[in-house]
Amino acid sequence: MEILEGPAVVAEPERRCVGIRVVTPFRGMFAVRDELMKELYAYAGLMFFRLHVVDMDGPMEIEAGVVTDEPPAGGRVRAGVLPAGRYATMTYVGHGRRANGTLIDWIRANDLAMDVAEDPAGDRFGCRYEAYLTDPRTERMKTRWQIGLAIRLADH
Repeated sequence: MEILEGPAVVAEPERRCVGIRVVTPFRGMFAVRDELMKELYAYAGLMFFRLHVVDMDGPMEIEAGVVTDEPPAGGRVRAGVLPAGRYATMTYVGHGRRANGTLIDWIRANDLAMDVAEDPAGDRFGCRYEAYLTDPRTERMKTRWQIGLAIRLADH
């Protein structure tokens, strides 16, 4: 993994989006993400992968989406928002699991609190996502994608 920018704390505005939200096991989650993203390729905008509920040993509640003002076309695609707030962010290329660990370690080392609640289903995040700064429609090699990782911080 190569860090291109950050880690840092940044203020993000609310952003309208459309997405498809599903529950899937951690194992195989990225294949599910890739299929969901293909369903969203008709939308113009920044693509993202959001983790709503994280349980590495059980079901994960995930969403593939696009930041856009376009209305959803229907079916599984729903309107939503990436909420405003203070986010810990980092831009990287390479291994996503390592990048997530690096950012979470940085958050803890700087005595910041994540917007996360423990839930019987897993850790429920206020907003945690990867934004694909490299367009997956034009660059098929995931190892070349520039990815912006963001985890919303608690209001403390």
